[in-house]
Amino acid sequence: MRKGQILWPTDFSPTAAHALSYAIEMANLYHVGLTILHVVDQPVGDENFMILAITPEELAKGMEEAAAIKMQALLKGLKTELPITTLIRRGDVVEQILEEANSKNVGMVVIASHGRTGLSHFLHTNVAEEVANGAACPVLVVK
Repeated sequence: MRKGQILWPTDFSPTAAHALSYAIEMANLYHVGLTILHVVDQPVGDENFMILAITPEELAKGMEEAAAIKMQALLKGLKTELPITTLIRRGDVVEQILEEANSKNVGMVVIASHGRTGLSHFLHTNVAEEVANGAACPVLVVK
């Protein structure tokens, strides 16, 4: 493994929280820091046909603010001496995770699998699978 941070992408779900313990364990094992990444989907809409009273930009900013509150609560609950970096980005989840994963300072990605099977697996983007296939560094997918 390259010397670099462990990247833990999160959607703040219980499945993602389960993967956090693995991310911390890997960071401790390799004596590296932890980067926590949350990606907010960019809302789309045509302002001429919107039903909402707010623009997609205002909605995205609100989602980012909510994510920042969740991130702070998560950090308060962590019991670790690891150096931790937090990132909140906006855009396509897979693209943003891969952009960070393929940066020079990431040595491994620890990501939760959502566990979909059957038809649901084919109808929804499997973020963990896409990241595992697109990342230049090792990826640990946690069930």
